[in-house]
Amino acid sequence: MIHLYTWPTPNCRKVSILLEELGVPYQVHSIDIGQDQQFTSEFLDISPNNKVPALHDTETGVKQFESGAIMIYLSEKYCKFLPSDVTSRASVMQWLMWQMGGLGPMAGQGHHFMKFNPGASAYTEDRLKTEIARLYRVLNDQLSDNSYIAGDYSIADMAIWPWVSRYEWHQVDLSAYPNVQAWYRNILKRDAVQRGYHIPHDAGPIPQG
Repeated sequence: MIHLYTWPTPNCRKVSILLEELGVPYQVHSIDIGQDQQFTSEFLDISPNNKVPALHDTETGVKQFESGAIMIYLSEKYCKFLPSDVTSRASVMQWLMWQMGGLGPMAGQGHHFMKFNPGASAYTEDRLKTEIARLYRVLNDQLSDNSYIAGDYSIADMAIWPWVSRYEWHQVDLSAYPNVQAWYRNILKRDAVQRGYHIPHDAGPIPQG
C-alpha cells in the first residue's frame, strides 16, 4: 500500500494528481502544516526535511520526500507518464526540474509576499512579479507548438499545472498567455486532475483559467 502524507498545496497536488492518474490504491494522511503536524516524530521518520508531501510505499519499503523525487519514483514503478527513451525522457525531466527550480520557488515566494504579506517589501514584490511573468512567457512559448509540455501528457504537466492553478495569487491574467490558458483548461477537464486537486479534502472551486 502507498501512504501519501499531504496537504492542499501545489507540491502536494502534483503527487495526488499523479496517483489518481495512475489509478493505484493509496491511503491519504492529512498533515496540517498550519498546526505544525509536519514536525511530529512520526512524520519526520518519513520526511526528515519536515515538508509535505511525503510517501511511504509499504510494498517496497521506500520512504520518499520531495515532490519531484516522489513523482519520478511512482512513474518508474508503474511505467507511466515518464518515457523510457532517452530523448523524450530528457525533455520531461528538464521541464520537471524547471518547475522545481524555477516556477515553484518563485511562485511560492510570490504567494508569501504578494498574497499574504502585500506591502511588506515593494522591491521583493516587483522582482517576483517580473520573474513570474518571465516564467509564464517561457511556458507560453513552449506550448506554442505543443499540446502538452514535453510531448505526451507526463509528470511535467502534472507538476506544473497545480502551480499555474494559483495564477490569481501570482496576479497573472492567463488570457495574456493564451497557450498556457488553453493547456491549463485542457488539463482541468481530466477527471483525475479534479480528484487529485481535492486531496486530502475539498478545497473549494478550482480556478477555471
